[in-house]
Amino acid sequence: MLSKRVIPCLDVRAGRLTKGIRFAGNEDIGDPVESARRYYEEGADEIVFYDITASAEERGIFLDVVERVAEQIFIPFCVGGGISSVADMRAVLVAGAEKVSINSAAVKNPQLISDGAAAFGVQAIVVGMDVLRVPVSEAIPSGYEIVIHGGRKRMGLDAIAWARRCQELGAGELCVNSIDADGTRDGYELTLTRAIADAVNIPVIASGGAGDPRHMYEAVSRGGASAALIASIVHYGQYTIRQCKEDMARRGAKVRLTW
Repeated sequence: MLSKRVIPCLDVRAGRLTKGIRFAGNEDIGDPVESARRYYEEGADEIVFYDITASAEERGIFLDVVERVAEQIFIPFCVGGGISSVADMRAVLVAGAEKVSINSAAVKNPQLISDGAAAFGVQAIVVGMDVLRVPVSEAIPSGYEIVIHGGRKRMGLDAIAWARRCQELGAGELCVNSIDADGTRDGYELTLTRAIADAVNIPVIASGGAGDPRHMYEAVSRGGASAALIASIVHYGQYTIRQCKEDMARRGAKVRLTW
């Protein structure tokens, strides 16, 4: 059995680390480069970097920040935000990332998933999914809808159907973020995570809502996720990466312990 991964997420706005609740009320909480280095030293399995306003502002990602983070860490590094072409993907990979995360651009142009996989391999393509709980309808039979542009635009697209299509198009991994749970620290949206994990055969990263290492364990056990994405729980010093992984291991999760 593969080890479950613990992945700190760096949401970056204007070159600074930021965090909000349910995609709103973001505040400046520090330097993403310093945070990435600290999380790497604490035992993170991977780092994810999102330029959270790039898509909405229709601009490219801040490659200088990507380069500075890449210089500080020696673990897989995934970068997303404002990536809308194979050329954008190449620029991010050249800047030091091992993976790219596409979200809004993939929804608007699904062929981008296939083009990226053909150019760089499926292992390099992560599709981010921002998901909102909505009433069940004919268009949204799962009750979970895809939203783009940092939670600003609902798409009328069922999340489970979109997850399956992403796999068919060549995504190597899905990062499933619940807007309802994001930043609340009340735990992941396990029903959503489990539904998508059961619908596809590629790794699923649970995102949104971690407030305690127990939540991370639940995501990889009850939720069926391959990894737990975390932010507030470590950004505000509540726990270290090491403490999170040790707690998960005590509960029975297989995690990589490097100390």
